[in-house]
Amino acid sequence: MKIRSKVALVVIPILVATVVMVGVFSYFNATTGITRVARELLDFRTQELDRFARGQWQILVENDFANDPEMVAATELSIARQARGMLRSETQAVLAFDQSGRMVLSTSEAVPADPPTLPVELLDASTRDLTNIVVNGVDRVAMGFFFAPFGWYILHTEQTGVFYQDVDRIGTQTLIILASSLVIAVILLFIFAGSLTRPLGRIVKSMRKIIESNDLSERVAVEFNDETGELAHTFNIMIGELDRAYTQIKSYALQAVVAQKKEQKIRNIFQKYVPQELIDRFFANPESMLVGENRQLSILFSDIRSFTSISEQMTPDALVQSLNDYFSVMVDLIMNRGGIIDKYIGDAIMAFFGAPVRHDDDAYQSLMAALDMCRELDAFNDRQRSRSRPEFKIGVGLAYGLVTVGNIGTEKKMDYTVIGDMVNLASRMEGLTKYYKQQVLFSETLHAEVGDTLPTRLIDKVAVKGKTQGVRIYTAASSLSNPHRRLWKIHNEGMEDFFARRFSEAVTKFKQALVIDPDDYAAAQMLARAETFRDTPPPADWTGVEVMQTK
Repeated sequence: MKIRSKVALVVIPILVATVVMVGVFSYFNATTGITRVARELLDFRTQELDRFARGQWQILVENDFANDPEMVAATELSIARQARGMLRSETQAVLAFDQSGRMVLSTSEAVPADPPTLPVELLDASTRDLTNIVVNGVDRVAMGFFFAPFGWYILHTEQTGVFYQDVDRIGTQTLIILASSLVIAVILLFIFAGSLTRPLGRIVKSMRKIIESNDLSERVAVEFNDETGELAHTFNIMIGELDRAYTQIKSYALQAVVAQKKEQKIRNIFQKYVPQELIDRFFANPESMLVGENRQLSILFSDIRSFTSISEQMTPDALVQSLNDYFSVMVDLIMNRGGIIDKYIGDAIMAFFGAPVRHDDDAYQSLMAALDMCRELDAFNDRQRSRSRPEFKIGVGLAYGLVTVGNIGTEKKMDYTVIGDMVNLASRMEGLTKYYKQQVLFSETLHAEVGDTLPTRLIDKVAVKGKTQGVRIYTAASSLSNPHRRLWKIHNEGMEDFFARRFSEAVTKFKQALVIDPDDYAAAQMLARAETFRDTPPPADWTGVEVMQTK
């Protein structure tokens, strides 16, 4: 894009915005003023007619003619004559309606003597504020009052088009002025921009001649003693330096190209094994990657259940293809949530969230990644069935806590990985999914980080193999139906009763959950344990921890 066009793109919006703002401001000020004057004039005439009518009635009352039909009729005619005398155009009209909405007085020949009755809601035009009414298909602006002695709603009206004609004329004039100003401003802008860029064009022409001829002895003519002249002079200096260092530049360019290709090749190779985020950090600061650090991370393990049985039902090619398709789907889901693939352990995936770059919602994103994996597994299995291949079933375990992260290994082979108790706990969580028949299980530390952002369900308090300290384990769902939302609530209440040794109450809660879903395994499992402890209470030092003897 040329500089002239860029200048136009920058300046024109500013001009347009300024002119439009000034025009709109002027338009609204003018129209507001005119409308206010017209309204005040209409209000003045309405008040004058109100005072005249009340004065005429007062004369009747003072002379005891208020009950004389002839005198009352004469007064009505007097009010009508006064109203006609106040009109200043053929489009104005004074109309009067009785309380049923029937017209009883009209000063305009354009309004028939006996028009249809008006809707009752239009009688509100008798207020002292402007109102819009339609009489015989003609829009009118009206202002009026209620004259109690006759029971009339008297309206002083003007056709809407006539009432606002000055406003419309100002709007048209303003639009013409705005459009003319913008056209003239744009023309002047392009002329001015052209005068600025024309010398640059001549400089560019000279530069292209040097480029096409490869003659570094050529120089650009310095025509002006301004910024363009300074640009030409500086370019001439640069050409002189290039002429003296041409050979070195070619050498450096060749080295740079070779180095760039080498780096890109390394990136392409390692991107298959290491996350892009980590590669970028390594090339930006290689030394920092050699140092380990302790961090709060979320660890994810997933595993295909009964994979040995699945592999026995498939040919090697089909097995590898299915496994690669499965990994492609699951890895994309993990990485889309900011996760880093640590390694593949046979058919299992290990990933972590929060390194090398930490995010405030790493725990939440890790849990959402696990739920995404379970959801997308259904679509993957649809494809498996269409190819007459066995379905995959998975379990996903997660834990959140302090681990050590960094490059671990030797000079010949290193892995950017994590180690620590939380890694082992996440692996145990995945293993427990088989025992508890849940697709996703996670630790109480991750539950504390996630909070109430997702529906969660307390499954048990477990001491995993190799540990004596029990931890609460949970499952979660992206969303629940109303019955299952109630089931999970009742189940969680039953779990709290269970751990508080209120076994009878727990039995009742778990039975209520099973009424909602008789096939709910978690509720059925806890019901059996609660009934056992209700009939045979545990010892006093019982903590509710289920000690696992297997991984």
